[in-house]
Amino acid sequence: MSFQQGLSGLNAAARNLDVIGNNVANSNTVGAKASRTEFADIYATSLYGAGTQYNGIGVTVAAITQQFTQGDIATTNNALDMAINGRGFFRMSNEGEITYTRNGQFQLDKDGYLVNAQGGRLTGYPADANGRVTTGTPVELRLQTGDVAPKMTSSASITANLDTRAKAPDSATTPFSIADGASYNGATSLAVFDSQGTEHTVAVYFRKSDTVANQWDAYVAADGTQLDGPGGAGSPFATFEFDADGRLTSASPTGFPVTVPVSNGAGALTVPFDLSKITQFGSAFSVSQLSQDGYAAGRLSGFSISSDGTVLSRYTNGTTLAQGRVVLVNFTNPQGLQPLGGNQWAETADSGAPMAGTPGAGSLGVIQSGAVEQSNVDLTAELVNMITAQRVYQANAQTIRTQDQVMQTIVNLR
Repeated sequence: MSFQQGLSGLNAAARNLDVIGNNVANSNTVGAKASRTEFADIYATSLYGAGTQYNGIGVTVAAITQQFTQGDIATTNNALDMAINGRGFFRMSNEGEITYTRNGQFQLDKDGYLVNAQGGRLTGYPADANGRVTTGTPVELRLQTGDVAPKMTSSASITANLDTRAKAPDSATTPFSIADGASYNGATSLAVFDSQGTEHTVAVYFRKSDTVANQWDAYVAADGTQLDGPGGAGSPFATFEFDADGRLTSASPTGFPVTVPVSNGAGALTVPFDLSKITQFGSAFSVSQLSQDGYAAGRLSGFSISSDGTVLSRYTNGTTLAQGRVVLVNFTNPQGLQPLGGNQWAETADSGAPMAGTPGAGSLGVIQSGAVEQSNVDLTAELVNMITAQRVYQANAQTIRTQDQVMQTIVNLR
């Protein structure tokens, strides 16, 4: 009599119950992946010749594999939480040891590093002081939480339409004055910043010529004071000419420099204005775009993370600066990764080499900020599997019991 088949069945069923129990225990663990028990039959083929009729000698657990299917994504109140929608792993640095995880629950430590609950630091591509991300070797991402320094305005542009139907002010009776609304046909203003971040308001006034068709003059005032143009006191800063279709044909000059008086000890502020997109159509005066590249000093107000993993810091002056970009890592065979616990995996020879890249590039998934990926464990299915595994265990125990009864019958023969 052989008890081996039943004994192997008991061992296999017990291990299957262990795996199911682990799945159930981690059904609420962020980033956890369900495992599956894979069985294989056992035949003592060395005892028999090929083609001979023989029975198996039991079952063995061939492998316990993790299933890297997508888990549901749930939103959170932490802007630094991240969920991977698609393939890939976060790359973590644990005092130089590199591990990988799908758990995107992150926060800032006292030094400004993005860390997980175990203290591992999230890695990615760094950004310079101007917010330009430099790709290459991933490093530990460290966010700057201090104020952002001011930036002096170095360029500005205005896109507007001048109403060709407008009546030109009489040059003989109505000279231009910023205080007289009848002396110009439209105006707009924007803020510019000096080297210390002090805001200055530059206003541009447009006046239609009463002597030359399709011609306009532009006057400028800074902080409420009219500035003199290249032609001297009271002269315009630029003259615009349009063709019969209302398109700009010439501007003198195309991008005129405006020197703003500064009295707070900051450096000289000269801003080139680009008005090359001005048009003259038969519709009301309107401004469609105002832009300039300076800003005042600002305090950090929060962080946000885009779908490509770029970590953006928001400041009270309305600016956003990139502080780095999270990288994702993929493997040819994720099931070859070694589980380390703590939602971490390690690279092995079976997994293949890590392939790092920007989220959303190639086969890598995208990042969803303010969210986490829940466990992919199907709790209902696991409970059904538990019932099945329990019946299998009972059935194997019954085969041992039957074998014991048969042996007892033989022993009792006289």
